[in-house]
Order: sequence, then structure tokens, then C-alpha cells
Amino acid sequence: MPVFQSRQRVHHSADEMFDLVADMERYPEFVPLCVQNLIRSREVRGTNEVVTTEMTVAYALFRETFRNCIMLDRANRRILIESVDGPLRQLRVEWSFQPQGDDSCDVAFRLNYELASRTLALLMGSVFDAAFSRLAEAFRRRADAVYGARRSALSARWPRHDQLAERVATLPAVLPEGKTLGKL
Repeated sequence: MPVFQSRQRVHHSADEMFDLVADMERYPEFVPLCVQNLIRSREVRGTNEVVTTEMTVAYALFRETFRNCIMLDRANRRILIESVDGPLRQLRVEWSFQPQGDDSCDVAFRLNYELASRTLALLMGSVFDAAFSRLAEAFRRRADAVYGARRSALSARWPRHDQLAERVATLPAVLPEGKTLGKL
């Protein structure tokens, strides 16, 4: 059974990355092979949200729809996706997001799957392998596109503290003789 996993630091907050992965309706815009992802149900179970989707994947003449059950655990910054039916005997995707400061986090991604039939595995196995191996990278690029543009627009008006320190260092000294900021 193929397993794909990665762990990488991204320059987006854990909450931003959680929201990006939880925004399942947008998957056709950037997830490899995904042409449609419909929300079929949403419910709250305890502190978690459970979502059922129907995802359609397509490649050349191959087109298949399968149902997924997604558990969104915002408190622990985890998302678990499991296939319920379709061409996959098993699909399990686990995401976790660990904050690393205000504007970065470590994203851990693990996916394992097994196609339901040997014939399908022979025909489509390498296509699925290629798509799944690029999945975590697709989400990172999407985060850069969605959040990166917003950050650069904000930083032009509201510089980060390290940018402020650089600007302050270039200001002319206008304090009275012998005075420091701490003594004013």
C-alpha cells in the first residue's frame, strides 16, 4: 500500500493552513486530478466538525467519484480524511499543523491508499502515485497564492517588527544631548 508523507515549515500560520485544507470546495482549483468536490453534509460532533464530501477525480478517459468523511479537529489542529466508497479500498489522509511563531507553522501530511481492484491499480496506480506525491506541495503553493498576496499588501502598510527596527536605525538622532529613549 503506497504511503506518502512530508513535513515542512511554511510561512503561514497554523490557523491559515488549517483553514486552507478545510476549504474543500476550492480543491478543484488546485488539487491534482480533482475536478469537483461537493459537500454532502456537515455536522458538529463534540468539539469536532464532520463533513461528508463527494470528490470527482479525472485523468484522460478515467473519471470516478467517491465519498469521503472528513473530521476537522480545530482545537488540536488536525484534519483526518477517510474514503467511504469508490475506486479506493482505503484512503486515509492526516494533516497536522504546529505553530512556529506568529506567521509560520510545521505542516505534517501523511497519505496512504489502496485501489479497490488490481486492474485499476495496473491502469491508474502510477497516475495516483504521481498526483498524491505532489499533494502537500499543491497546498503549500495554494497558501502562498492565497495568503502571500495578502501579506505583502499588508506589510507595505504595516511592516513587521524587524522591518521597523531597520527603519528606526536609519532615523536621524533628534534627542537632546545626553538623553536616551529610556530617560524621556
